[in-house]
Amino acid sequence: MSEKIVYIDAKRLKNFMKDVFIGLDVTKEDAEICADVLITSDIRGIESHGIQRMKMYYDRIKAGIYYPRTEIKIIKESPTTAVIDGGLGIGHVIAYKSMKLAIEKAKKYGIGAVAVRNSTHFGIAGYYSLMAIKEGMIGIAVTNTRPSVPPICGVEPMLGTNPLTAGCPTNENFPFLIDCATSIIQRGKVEVYNRLKKTLPKGLVINNKEESEIDPAVSFK
Repeated sequence: MSEKIVYIDAKRLKNFMKDVFIGLDVTKEDAEICADVLITSDIRGIESHGIQRMKMYYDRIKAGIYYPRTEIKIIKESPTTAVIDGGLGIGHVIAYKSMKLAIEKAKKYGIGAVAVRNSTHFGIAGYYSLMAIKEGMIGIAVTNTRPSVPPICGVEPMLGTNPLTAGCPTNENFPFLIDCATSIIQRGKVEVYNRLKKTLPKGLVINNKEESEIDPAVSFK
């Protein structure tokens, strides 16, 4: 039986996600940022980090894991650098405002670097590199994640997928941008396989017996 594909207008979907965030007591400005990051992910074909992530954000905000009213504080700052505390607000907003600050510094001094603490899941890292690229700059964004990757010959998760992205403008109609995890597969894609009830290709996930696992549900036990 073939899968049924449902097409939804991107603007309509974005407005829906924005309304959900507003309903969670997120400000309209911040809800716009969150929804734009998510819809950009879906438009770019990264379905693991688009609307699929909406339920996770909803649940974590309702549970008090993320604070809907994101208040960032600058802990330390120089003309070209800054350290920001995100206060466990919404990661998309924290990352967006941090990159905006880095861009402002780069416009004045040629480079801007902002480190963030106490942040949360921020969606696709490539979104933030694209912010810099649109300003004619090289954009780099990296983040750490909780342990989910075992070292070679191990079975216990000790390393994060630790996504990284880098990009720059080009003379073509589109920029150069690489956006990837540092692992062979990232958790979001395993979640897609699980949601679609598809088996995983061998060699991507191992079980606690150090064997290749094709059942994506095993990853969440």
